[in-house]
Amino acid sequence: MLQKVVRSTVIDAPIERVWAVLRDFNSHAEWHAVVESSRIEGNDRGDQVGCVRSFTLKDGNRIREQLLTLSDNDHKSTYCIVEATLPLQRYVATLTLKPVTDGRRTFWHWESTFGTPPGRERELRETVAQGVYEAGFVNLRRYLQQGGDLHRGGNTTSSLPRALPVSTRRVGVSHYGGPDVLQPQSGEAAAPRAGEVRIQQRAIGINFIDVYLRRGWIPSMLPVSGESPGVPGMEAAGGVLDVGENVHGFFAGDRVAYLGPVPGAYCGVRSVPAEWVVRLPPAIEDDVAAALLLKGITADYLLHDLGRVQRGTRILVHAAAGGVGLLLCAWARHLGATVVGTVSSEAKARVARDHGCEHVIVTRDYRFADAVQHACGGVDLLIDGLGEAARDENLASLASRGHWISLGQASGALTALSSDTLGAKSLSFSRPVVFDYVSAPGQLADRAQRVWNALADGVIKRPVIERFSLESAAQAHARLESRGSVGALVLVT
Repeated sequence: MLQKVVRSTVIDAPIERVWAVLRDFNSHAEWHAVVESSRIEGNDRGDQVGCVRSFTLKDGNRIREQLLTLSDNDHKSTYCIVEATLPLQRYVATLTLKPVTDGRRTFWHWESTFGTPPGRERELRETVAQGVYEAGFVNLRRYLQQGGDLHRGGNTTSSLPRALPVSTRRVGVSHYGGPDVLQPQSGEAAAPRAGEVRIQQRAIGINFIDVYLRRGWIPSMLPVSGESPGVPGMEAAGGVLDVGENVHGFFAGDRVAYLGPVPGAYCGVRSVPAEWVVRLPPAIEDDVAAALLLKGITADYLLHDLGRVQRGTRILVHAAAGGVGLLLCAWARHLGATVVGTVSSEAKARVARDHGCEHVIVTRDYRFADAVQHACGGVDLLIDGLGEAARDENLASLASRGHWISLGQASGALTALSSDTLGAKSLSFSRPVVFDYVSAPGQLADRAQRVWNALADGVIKRPVIERFSLESAAQAHARLESRGSVGALVLVT
């Protein structure tokens, strides 16, 4: 009768970091104390299915094992003993990792079946259970705590070969249109090139620019075709899988988020330039990072760089209960501004007030100028994501020398404002792009830290988040465009 040994534990390290070690079939010589030496036979890689490792234990026993299966998606491998001086017969073992719910720890399940000579069942079960599995748990835990994995293979921080792509899920657009053109697909995530970080994404931020790309309003930014679908998405958060050459400061398992000017985030795994990437503090969960990074940095530069908001500034925020709107209301109120906001429902009005919006105007027909004038006599700063449908009302809401910041165009492209139109009240107009405010070295990390600090200090509140699966991206876009959503929308993988 076959014997069965099952053991499991929890490792205090992210799953990407643990898997980066265990997926290398020859890594056990580095971390398992019972292994004296080990090599992969022939010219095979340590992650190549079918490869054979030949190793010697410190007690002198010799074993040859073959890798039968390896799944990066499931974090699972299976192997068997081909030849051994130990009397283990028909030995087959399976190793499986699962993320613990907090995302920072890893559940490790290790089991095997094997035959033994009569009378040695208990002895060999104990050898496998205690001498191999339990000792292995202790040894790998110590290895990771001491940072042994961070120095594997010279400058690389992971055992993933740079030439090895991994399979991934993604959501692509083959032709422009409504939310239904967002279709789940399978694909591959290329290994990181020099200067890149490959990330296992766990949360992906949804922004209105994704809608513009899907509609085809910026075709140069997201070219699409049936043969080469475009993938939207500008930001995500997750864990580092591996890095390319000349990348410093990021290691396998690090929790990170990124923001970049090239779309492609609607996927499970992605390689991006290291300069797009920032580390996440322990207090910032993945979905919070995906909800806050782009939107929080946008609020920061709008209020501090462009708007120069201070005590007494009168500000009008459209979509005040949206992801950016709530941050603007709270942060502007903290700076001493008088905050006026528009929303489309009473339910949203309550949320906006809770985030610092003093004067909330409920409107679904883009009529708000009279209410703005009544509330504060016109505004010094207008932050507009509505576009053409609100054009005339925006002009009527601005005070003399007011500044109009066009952040988006949800209702349609804004027609040009003539110099005479602006000059009638000495108005100024801006159409900023967030990426120009994080382009200098270190600027992204600095601005991200200001957002994390604002959250920690209570300047802004934890974001209201609506979560959708990656495969439900179409439903998420429909929700965003319905004007029914509150706060930020995030895809989770």
